[in-house]
This record gives sequence, structure tokens and C-alpha cells, in this order.
Amino acid sequence: MLVPALAIIVLFTVYPLMDGLRMGFTNRNLLLPSFEYVGLDNFARLPSDEVFRLSLSHSIILTVTVVVLQLILGLILAWAMQQRLPGMAFFKSIIMASWVIPVAATVYMFRFMAQPDVGLINIILRLIGLKDLARYWFGDPLVALPFIILLHLWRNVPFYGVAFLAAMQAIPKSYYEAAEIDGASGWGKFRHITLPGIRDMIIVMVTIHVLWTFNNFDFIYLATGGGPVNRTDVLPVYVYRLSWESYRLGYAASIGTVMVIILLIYFVVYLRIHERPGAAR
Repeated sequence: MLVPALAIIVLFTVYPLMDGLRMGFTNRNLLLPSFEYVGLDNFARLPSDEVFRLSLSHSIILTVTVVVLQLILGLILAWAMQQRLPGMAFFKSIIMASWVIPVAATVYMFRFMAQPDVGLINIILRLIGLKDLARYWFGDPLVALPFIILLHLWRNVPFYGVAFLAAMQAIPKSYYEAAEIDGASGWGKFRHITLPGIRDMIIVMVTIHVLWTFNNFDFIYLATGGGPVNRTDVLPVYVYRLSWESYRLGYAASIGTVMVIILLIYFVVYLRIHERPGAAR
């Protein structure tokens, strides 16, 4: 009964992965009829490739910053949604709107708001007397990457908040009642009851979004295409340009192999930390 599922996995996952790894050791080019195996030449060229170094650093910075901020803001949002505040029921009903909007629509909405003349952000800046700050935000090398980070947060923080809220509501209220009897502070209850209670959800969310953010292509490609002057280049976008604009499939595949290795290292470290005796409940 497992054979159909295994066949699909091998055909659409294992085979493409292995073929991509193999291609990283060739000089395959879409403009040439044949190719040769060049060993480690592609990998030896990577340290001297300035765009690769920039893309790698941007991918790491983007992934770490986005995942950490989403985790912190998601926890704050989940805590806020637990409070009995006026209008909270309506807020909960619309909070996932940013996450369900298609990525392309989200990016183009932000691009329109960032326009120098008609964009909402610059209109507000002019109204409050800060017209000197008006600019095309995705076109400024100093703020383009932070703006990409803001776009990630706008889309994903509500998803974190709802997921953490569901995990928090599954914690028995008797735990908090017992902690109050023992005189625990609000921070003490959060640290010793809430965080351990939602630990598994935190692990799932962080793992998924490390994978998603590090491999994310559409946000940056649609927003900036890696510009201005490579200031928002990340590895997936650079691999795309090498493959379908420069047609250097072999070199692009070698960068894809590096991405696989980086994620494998992350998972090995994560599993070691997760399986330590101190990490157990």
C-alpha cells in the first residue's frame, strides 16, 4: 500500500533533488548542446563570486531576523488576543486577512504604497511635514531589505499569533490557578507555564518558517528582483537569474546544493539541541 506514495515521492522529490545535485558538478548551459563534468570547479568559484556572498549573507540575515521577530511579535499578539478587550472578537475575525491574501497581491499592494508620488506611505509623510523622507522605498538601497522584512512580518505575524493562541488555550487553567495560589507573578506564569505549554507549537512554527524564508523566492523577486544594486539579492533569486537569464544551469545547481547543505546543517544542530537532556520537558 505504500508503493504508490513512495513512487510519487521518488518521482517528484528524490529524483529532481539527486539530478540537481549531479548537475552542480557539470558545466551545463542551456545554450550549449552538450556538457561536461567539471568536478568541484563550480564550488571553488563560489567564494570569489561577490553576488553569491551578498546573496548568502542576505538570506541568512533575512531568515534569522524575520523568524525571530515573527516569534516575538506572534507571542505578544497571542497574549493580547487572550485579553478581554473591546472589539477583540471582531479583531480575531479579520486578523488572518493578511495571511490569506495571495503573495503576488500582497507584494504589489506594498509596491503601490511605496511609490514616491502616489504611495500611501509618502502621502502620510508629506501630511505630517516629513516630505524630505519621501522616496520609493523598495528602490532605496538602505531601506529596501528592511522593507522586505516588514512585508514578511505583515503577512506572517497573524499566522503565528493564531497558532500560539490555539496552543495557549489548550493549557489547563488549573495550572495558572495553582500558580496564583503559590504567588507566581505574571512573568513567572508565562515563563514556567505558557512557554513550556506551547513549546511544541513554537518548534513547528520556527522550523517551517526557517525553511520557507530561506527558500522564499516570490516576495523578493516580485518586490525588487534582487535590486537595487543587489541589496536585496537572496540565494533563490540569484539561482533563478543564473538559470533562466544567464542559462548557467550547472553553476546555479551548485548554489542550490550549498542551500541544501546549509539547511541540513541547521537541522542537525536543531536536532542535537532538541534532544539534549536539558531540552526535555
